[in-house]
Amino acid sequence: MSDARLEQFKQMVAEFPEAPMAHFSLGKAWLEQRKYAEAAQSLEAAVRLDPQYAAAMVSLGDAYIGAGETQKAREVLTRARDTALAQKHASLAEEIDERLSGLD
Repeated sequence: MSDARLEQFKQMVAEFPEAPMAHFSLGKAWLEQRKYAEAAQSLEAAVRLDPQYAAAMVSLGDAYIGAGETQKAREVLTRARDTALAQKHASLAEEIDERLSGLD
């Protein structure tokens, strides 16, 4: 992820602070740079704005794992799995199960 791309996502969040996708995109960019605290902050905002945003929850779980916050990761990934199943996204639920099994 280039710095220019990261700045673009920061600008998107500044312009559209109520848009979950803007926060998700910035969070994913931080995640790619292994800046887990920053990623978690952006992804938490995405989930706060859209509590049913399963992909944002999964990425938030990844950020927590990267930051060594296993319990938080387990909680958010469990919620993501339940959300994915409720939305009939079986393949996403399976992907989440793999992440959860890696936490044991």
